[in-house]
Amino acid sequence: MKIGVPKEIKNNENRVALTPAGTQELVKRGHTVYIQNTAGSDSGFVDEEYIAAGATMIPDAATVFAVAEMIMKVKEPVEPEYKLIRRDQLVFTYFHFASFEPLTRAMIASSAICLAYETVERIDGSLPLLVPMSEVAGRMAIQEGAKYLEKPLKGRGILLGGVPGVRPAKVLILGGGVVGTNAAKIAAGMGADVTIMDLNINRLRYLDDVMPKNVHTIVSNEYTIREMIKDTDLIIGGVLVPGAKAPKLITRDMLKTMRPGTVLVDVAVDQGGCIETCRPTTHEDPTYIIDDVVHYCVANMPGAVPYTSTLALTNATLPYAIRLANLGWKNAAQESLELRNGLNIIQGAVVYKAVADTFDLPYTDVKNFL
Repeated sequence: MKIGVPKEIKNNENRVALTPAGTQELVKRGHTVYIQNTAGSDSGFVDEEYIAAGATMIPDAATVFAVAEMIMKVKEPVEPEYKLIRRDQLVFTYFHFASFEPLTRAMIASSAICLAYETVERIDGSLPLLVPMSEVAGRMAIQEGAKYLEKPLKGRGILLGGVPGVRPAKVLILGGGVVGTNAAKIAAGMGADVTIMDLNINRLRYLDDVMPKNVHTIVSNEYTIREMIKDTDLIIGGVLVPGAKAPKLITRDMLKTMRPGTVLVDVAVDQGGCIETCRPTTHEDPTYIIDDVVHYCVANMPGAVPYTSTLALTNATLPYAIRLANLGWKNAAQESLELRNGLNIIQGAVVYKAVADTFDLPYTDVKNFL
């Protein structure tokens, strides 16, 4: 198969979809890998490394899209890339369709095969291609939140871990999944007073067993959230409904009950955000303030640590990419429930129900194409 890896062009997206090591694994299996010049440079991988791994270097994105049967990306296509995607081309990337209707309609119009990293799902409900970036984003959420709690950045002026004789910051984490767990680890390690809220009591039991004593667990509901946010310093939104929009757990009116300088970090922004006042921001301009509350809603947080993120992402995606390249998307999806779950749009038809429901679009069972 001919596999193309274009350079990411989303604002400050420094990751790349394939490392030189991943390239070599595909090439030695008989596949041709086309890498756009400098696609990996911001992640610390220079063109010479890809050439040594057997890649063919191409100077521009248009040619990469034109020659490739499968496109591997990190982030969803942005508008200049829409017209480059062609009928029956397999695009393997993070799409997060439910958060952006224009992208959904553009991919329907392209008649491409859209296989989304974030909905590749195992039989136990785990999301193997979302996990590594959720781990990065969860850990970064505390790192960034701690920074924006500083007074010069309009935060409350609180040191996350406190010092002897002065209480640490209070951190509230909405969601006890991968993001929430990793955020709690970092916050607890820095000495903060941490609370994780989740609907799943069994998950909370597990977290209560494995987390240190400065991490507390509470069942999530609106009443408790409203009470907790009144004296919380840093709130992390880490709620995920696979393939669908995140529920709004922090509403606009709740902001008025928070103390000035409270910081909100909405990691769920890729899926529409679990904070009503959330809107996607960039690494270039990461925050804004509403009712004296600092909002950090960067939609590609792991892009700020691209070396770590690119390695972690390729570790997860490569086995699936190899299977797709070896078998073709249709045979691979027939054999693998995980890849079948990853299919969102096929030749103009929406085959992922949560996406169809979000935009009131016709839904087609993926089995019709297999």
